[in-house]
Amino acid sequence: MAKFGTKEHPAIIRVQNMQRGEEFMTLCNRHGWQVIVGIEPDKPEDISDIDRLLNPPRPFINNITIGRNDPCNCGSGKKYKNCCMNN
Repeated sequence: MAKFGTKEHPAIIRVQNMQRGEEFMTLCNRHGWQVIVGIEPDKPEDISDIDRLLNPPRPFINNITIGRNDPCNCGSGKKYKNCCMNN
């Protein structure tokens, strides 16, 4: 799948007037993003794709490791090796 904000997968926004559309086009051109702007005065504004480009989601990285002899994180009170390690 193509990267978001490129020619193959552009961001799509809906604004209510031409001036607002030009503001977003300027922002996207400055960052090198491809965007499709729809001007629809009778519908609510939807700029969620721009928000997603400005604040990309970060992947969750779990840095916590459980040792064999540590208490099990399921709450049983047993050692990890005797509880959930083999599951």
